Amino acid sequence: MEEINLLYYNNFFKRDLNKNKALNLDNNGVSHDLLKDKPDNLEKSSFFRKDPWIIVGFDPGLTVGIAIIDLSGNLLFLSSFKEISKAEVINNIISFGRALIVATDVYPIPKSVKKLATALNSKIYAPSKIMSVESKKELVDSFIKTLSPGQVIENAHQRDALAAAIKTYKNYEKKLNQIEKKTSEMDLNPEEMDKIKSLFISGTPITKAINEVSGDKNSFNAMDKQRNEIKSPLSKKSPEDILPPHTYPDYATSKTDENNISLPESSEFILKLKKRIKTQEKQIKKQEGIIKNLRDKNKISRNKIQRNKKEISQLKSRIDKVHQDYSKDILLNKELSSKIELIKKLINQYKEEKSHRKRLEENLKSIHKIRSMEISKNDVPVKIVKSFTKEGIKEAGEYWKIKKGDVILLKTSRGGGSNTASVLVDIGLKAIIITDQMSHTAREVFEKEDIPVINADKLQLRMVDEFAIIKAETLNNEIAKWNSKLKEQRKKEEEKKLLTVIDEYRAKRKRKPVD
Repeated sequence: MEEINLLYYNNFFKRDLNKNKALNLDNNGVSHDLLKDKPDNLEKSSFFRKDPWIIVGFDPGLTVGIAIIDLSGNLLFLSSFKEISKAEVINNIISFGRALIVATDVYPIPKSVKKLATALNSKIYAPSKIMSVESKKELVDSFIKTLSPGQVIENAHQRDALAAAIKTYKNYEKKLNQIEKKTSEMDLNPEEMDKIKSLFISGTPITKAINEVSGDKNSFNAMDKQRNEIKSPLSKKSPEDILPPHTYPDYATSKTDENNISLPESSEFILKLKKRIKTQEKQIKKQEGIIKNLRDKNKISRNKIQRNKKEISQLKSRIDKVHQDYSKDILLNKELSSKIELIKKLINQYKEEKSHRKRLEENLKSIHKIRSMEISKNDVPVKIVKSFTKEGIKEAGEYWKIKKGDVILLKTSRGGGSNTASVLVDIGLKAIIITDQMSHTAREVFEKEDIPVINADKLQLRMVDEFAIIKAETLNNEIAKWNSKLKEQRKKEEEKKLLTVIDEYRAKRKRKPVD
């Protein structure tokens, strides 16, 4: 039994060495595959210690940025990857050590950062607010200039990841330096220093962390020394030489081997080993209990996941139903809106028709009055044309039913020329009354067709509803005056033409030579 225990002890100390060989690790526990292109400035960093604690700066996204520094502030790794899987990210990180903190440069913390920290069983560090581009650039430039000259930042993803890692390290730097100062005379190796720092970052007070690591070291050194003292002579003995079958040695007697190693001392060491084995067995049972507890929790979690999946499925079904109902409501609302628009359109159309009808009724009344005046010999109705344009004439013609022999009033003579005047000439009006100056070309057309154009100032117009009336006698007098004036004007023009012909004839006679 004691031989088995002793062999267990030897195997216990050989376990890490075998592990290193299996993983192609050197004596410091570092993979040769990962160190092919190692930078020279990392030779003394914690990267060359077995499973060092590291700080990981992580910039998530389609292109992922990863920066890794150790607890001494040395840059171990900096790169970016496009469309990299989560498993590849994790494998890349754990190849450099144990992630103590996953750092990000944004707040609130992205979900992908939380998931990565959970997978690595790490803490998360995030700034209280989003870091500005200027602050990140200044932080990275200062770090590279001081600790990693020659390092090239290829893109913003690498810069953000490195800034997050540096920011995290700076947060603990003062206390980490304090730890190094306190332990400067304790002859601690880099791994032990790393462990103290990791304990502190995990929440253990500095003094307690130092005592815990230094206590383990003293205990292990004593055991290791005692093991080395008996390792060589015991390895040459058979189990029967060390302990007789089914008996324990008499510690009162002192039987020594050829190398003067007493059995009582060996047995004492074996008893210590037994105690250690019992302690480890208790730890194993405790770990088995923890594993069982975790398995139970895992089972509960699986059941919870199944329930959640079922609930999610039910919620999706409800969402689909709500979506269908919502779609139906949208269609109903669209149809209702369409009906409302149609009703509004019909109401507006009704209002327009009603207004048009009212205008027609008023127009009809006006036409009745005009016709009654046309029958009367004393008054003449005057139909109003709002503008001296083709559109204005057409609109007034449809409204007043302007016909041959009517008298019209142009509210404005502007805009009308010879073509517009021809439209009124074709109707065959009796007279045209104007309120302003008419164009010369339009006036010539009316004079040529003997249609009087009279200023309203010379007439006593009276407004009745939407038309005007004038005394027939006054109108006839003004028309007579206009005709007389036109005849006189034409006579003068004829005389002028005749004189021109005579002058041309005389001039021609003078030019003709005498025979």
